[in-house]
Formats: sequence, structure tokens, C-alpha cells
Amino acid sequence: MDMLTIGAFAKACRLSPKALRLYDELDLLPPARVDPETGYRYYAVAQLERARLVAWLRRLGMPLAEIRRVCRLHDRDATAAAREIRAYWARVEAETALRRDIAAFLVDHLTADSPESGKDTAMLELRYSAHSDTGRVRPANQDTAYAGTRLLAVADGFGPAGGPASSAAVEALRFLDTDEIPAGGVLNLLEDAVRGAAEAVRAVAEGADDIGTTLTAALWTGSRLALVHIGDSRVYLLRDGELFRITHDHTMVQSMVDEGRLTAEEATSHPQRALLLKALTGGGSDALPDLRLHDALPGDRYLLCSDGLSGVVPEDRIHGLLTSRVTPDETVKALVGAANKAGGPDNVSCVVADVVAA
Repeated sequence: MDMLTIGAFAKACRLSPKALRLYDELDLLPPARVDPETGYRYYAVAQLERARLVAWLRRLGMPLAEIRRVCRLHDRDATAAAREIRAYWARVEAETALRRDIAAFLVDHLTADSPESGKDTAMLELRYSAHSDTGRVRPANQDTAYAGTRLLAVADGFGPAGGPASSAAVEALRFLDTDEIPAGGVLNLLEDAVRGAAEAVRAVAEGADDIGTTLTAALWTGSRLALVHIGDSRVYLLRDGELFRITHDHTMVQSMVDEGRLTAEEATSHPQRALLLKALTGGGSDALPDLRLHDALPGDRYLLCSDGLSGVVPEDRIHGLLTSRVTPDETVKALVGAANKAGGPDNVSCVVADVVAA
């Protein structure tokens, strides 16, 4: 067996001798032989592949416990190890996006009053419309949709009291539609409001885990939207003719897509595509909603919708309806009509809001 000293091995794999000693103690990368007299470590040339994998994963920022799991997977199945790395990076990107949005907001907020900022201070406002429909299959509508001068919201209830649950969640946010919003504390304000919504859902459900609701809402500050999202209702942005989805579904199939175990196309027909990983439930789960800030531009069009729309109407069709209809009221009616024309298997709710100069 070809052997390398710890110094030569460290140079070959780009890990320091100090790091190699640590990985030996953690049983992550033990040496092939230890001299019984001197305690000097020797490594086999065949260990270089694992050492280089560890080095790359450390550069990626992966914690040691997860590196150990990836290495064990790699010994049995390199494809499984690749999926684990993909899943880790998807989590990192989601966390980074949230921190980036908060950092950008804080920079803008702290420099907004500076004469050197050069920021356009033209006031903007929303023009909006909301519509909710039972669809063609369900006996009752468990969705709730709301649009006001500051607050836009969609909630999709489930379980025996899903309708009251979605209504209670949105009603708990309604106070935000009249209060003056302090720009610096908008995310904290919205997070506190969602806690109130969670308590309202628990009161309606009386502790039942099978009763709950999704909640996706946007709070308008005059130049930005503060978004809160839990579940699989969605927010889309139409900007300069391009359609972007700016929320991430909290579903099992979406997590499988993130991890590379499903394609986006396969997810649309998966039998468990409606299985939620996060929601506001009667059991009072501690699932945290996504919170982010989104800068608005004149001409932006936002769509909030339940999966009664996104689950049956393809995104290219949604894009076409958002671009071809002039007013928010015309647009929401056309979107609901498209869902019903596709069979209307679920309740469908839409909120459309246009950003215009005040």
C-alpha cells in the first residue's frame, strides 16, 4: 500500500495537518497507519479522494456532522451523496436569500434620508382586486381572499373547519390595513401579526391537527411589499413582461424537487403533491413562516393565489392572462374562470395588485 506522511498528504489534498488531526479525532478521516513509537500519522494514497471531498465540502461551508453523512453515503452510493449536497445547498440558498433581502432593506432604510442617496422618492400605490370561488367540485369554499390599500392576503383552509380557519387567519391580519406602518419594523410587525393568526386558527380548530390553513400575505409600505408565507399558496410577480414566482411551496413534493429526487414536471402529477410540510394548524405547530421584503417598481403586477389556480392552470397560461387583462378586476375574474374551465377541482382564490404612481 502506497503511504504518505501527514505533511505530504496534507499538501496533496489541500487540508492542513491541523485539520487532518481534527478529522482523525472525529473519525471522519482516520489515518491508514499510526506509528506506535512516534505516534506519527501515515495516509494511504487511496484516501486522497475522500480527503479532497472533505476539503471541498468544508469550502462549501457544510458542517462536519453533515460532511460525515455525505462521506458515508459516498462510500455506498455517489448519486445519493450528490443528492445530499444538492439538498444542503438548496437550504443555504433559501437562507441566504432571506438574509440578503433583510440586509438590502436595512441598508436602504438607514440611507433613505441621506442627501447622497439619490433615491427616487416618488410615491407609489396599489390598485387591487380579490376574488374567491368554490370551483366546480367542492361543496363549500374554504378559501379566503382579501385586498385592501395596505394588505393583500390569500388563505386556503383544510379539514372539517377549514373555511373558518382561513377566515380567522386573514381576519387576524386585517388591523394592518388601517395602521400606519413603521418602515423599520415592518417585518417584525408582520411576524407578530402571523403569531396572532396562528392563535386565531388554534381557537377555531380547538386543538385539532387536521384543521388548519395556508397563509400568504403582502403588506404594502408605500414602496415595498413585506411578504409572509406558509403553505402552498403562492405569490407571482409580473415585471417587464416576465413572470417570477417569489414564494417557495412548503410541500413534500417541493422538498423532493429541491433535493433532486423529482423534476418539476413530475411534481405536478405526484400523488402527494398536496401534502403540506408547513401550515397554521389547530395543533399549534411551531413551523416558522417565510418572511421577506420585496422592492416594488411602477408597472409591477402581483398575483397571490391558492393552489386551486396554480395546481390546474399552467404558468404560461397564468402569464398570458396577467399580461392580456388591463385591470386587476378583469384579471382575477379571468384567472378564476381559467381554473374552472380546467375542471375547477378545488376552491380558487386570486388577488391581483398593480403598482402605480400615486
